[in-house]
Amino acid sequence: MKGRDGRRAGLGAIAGVLAAGTALGVGQFVAGLTGASGSPVVAVGQLQIDFTPPWLKNFAIREFGAHDKLVLVSGILVVLAVFAAVIGAAATRRMAYGMAGLAVFAVIGLTAAATRPTATFTSLLPTLAAVAAAVAVMRVLIPLVSPGATAGVTAAGPAVGFDPVIAAEPPTDLEPRDLEPRDLEPGDLEPGDLEPGDLEPGDLEPGGAYEPGGAYEPPRRSFLAVGAATAGIAAGAGLAGRLLSERSSVASARKALRIPKPAVTTQTLPPGVNFDIPGISPFITSNANFYRVDTAIVLPQVDPASWQLRIHGMVNREITLTFDELIKRPLIEDYITLCCVSNPVDGPYIGNALWLGTSLAAVLREAGIKAGADQLLCTSVDGFTSGTPVQTVMDGRDALLAVAMNGQALPIAHGFPTRMVVPGLYGYVSATKWVTDINVTTFAGNYAYWAQRGWSQQAPIKTECRIDVPNGLNHVSSGTTAVAGVAWAQHKGIDAVQVRVDQGPWNEARLAAVPGIDTWRQWVWDWDATPGRHVLEARATDKTGYTQTVVQAQPEPNGATGYPAVTVTVS
Repeated sequence: MKGRDGRRAGLGAIAGVLAAGTALGVGQFVAGLTGASGSPVVAVGQLQIDFTPPWLKNFAIREFGAHDKLVLVSGILVVLAVFAAVIGAAATRRMAYGMAGLAVFAVIGLTAAATRPTATFTSLLPTLAAVAAAVAVMRVLIPLVSPGATAGVTAAGPAVGFDPVIAAEPPTDLEPRDLEPRDLEPGDLEPGDLEPGDLEPGDLEPGGAYEPGGAYEPPRRSFLAVGAATAGIAAGAGLAGRLLSERSSVASARKALRIPKPAVTTQTLPPGVNFDIPGISPFITSNANFYRVDTAIVLPQVDPASWQLRIHGMVNREITLTFDELIKRPLIEDYITLCCVSNPVDGPYIGNALWLGTSLAAVLREAGIKAGADQLLCTSVDGFTSGTPVQTVMDGRDALLAVAMNGQALPIAHGFPTRMVVPGLYGYVSATKWVTDINVTTFAGNYAYWAQRGWSQQAPIKTECRIDVPNGLNHVSSGTTAVAGVAWAQHKGIDAVQVRVDQGPWNEARLAAVPGIDTWRQWVWDWDATPGRHVLEARATDKTGYTQTVVQAQPEPNGATGYPAVTVTVS
């Protein structure tokens, strides 16, 4: 009976998906209840990020931007749903197949949770609870679809609707009164559908055997009722878990935080830092528009009251700072541009903000750096590490343990309550968010997160520029047209920007004012645009005399290079 087997497999697939959904809901609930770092999906997602090769990471960032983690989690859910459907269908033939599939799920989830840098026994509980929930759902739903798959009495008890008395008798296909006229509709059976031995005792269960005065309940009706209840439980558990997770949010603590005024304020912004050109990047990037690139699927929720920073390793005196102690130190305010190493030529992963924090160099001088130390191995609360050159931090630039951004306490997504900000270095070696540990060590002895994956250990930002307008999406009218954008060479400063059309001669652009050498700089060139299709290119020169190279290079291992180019149509 191929048609019947197909229906059973289809219902089994639905049972598998319901089991997976219940597992996710229960896992989320337990994660919220215990304060674990995330559900099994989050743990698997973090493990996948850890093993993602740099080229694939760059692809995800380039194509999906800030939504890269949403795409990753969505992909995991799709794969999980397909896997669950397959093992559910397999379980209709034999329950052991379904249990084996759940065992695979358990191994993957537990491995992912146990291998996180901050893993504890509590980290395993969401996955253990999720697997237990999935087993329970399969044990309930699969017998409703295919009682024979349980092979009679199982660890969960007698299969639903299975009559031991019938099982003890010689197999017969149909017993008297098993079927009533209303039990089969026209078209339900066709010639050849029933062969000798097709029906065994229990095939019409649960409720398949008709009793005088009793009501016949098709198995599908029971399955749908139990399945609907299961879906409700899964949704309720997931919602409760989300509410429990939100309970641990530090949003209220951030809102209530009062950051002291700076002891050292940056000079007032000079006139002319912003050109009045629609579409050009503003000198200050708002907190909402500031790029975010990190490895955290779930944002760490770090309460300032419990936050501590430990500085140890090759130091004369180990130091541990609380947040209250940190903000009582002299605070420095400065405009600093941060850039992600994954930023492609002409890319968006760069921003400029007014940062407030205490001097990292001053804290390190109190600890006393021992001879030979050349790296600060900085660790985030979620276990991410970055390696910052000691010499860069100690050379006099405003390397900060930042607590505020653009006049507000750090946003949670940008490292609340404290992050590192070191001008002149790509973010993966200078801008650890949610920082809690600084180990003064050597580059030879310790490799940080991305250095382990092939990135350079030391990554000074390269002199680059970007064309913001025109953007190549709209037609340009002939006549004088502003070609404008931003250029950066943190802790060197921008000295010039040049623009050319169709690989013609280079033309000097006008530069906006800047408060210092650690920020990007706006530029503009007035182009006498003529009708036709044209390619605009730009290049920057920093104050050391270095001019941006035309050589194209990918972001890995230490930043992209090449000229930004925009193709425009002039009418």
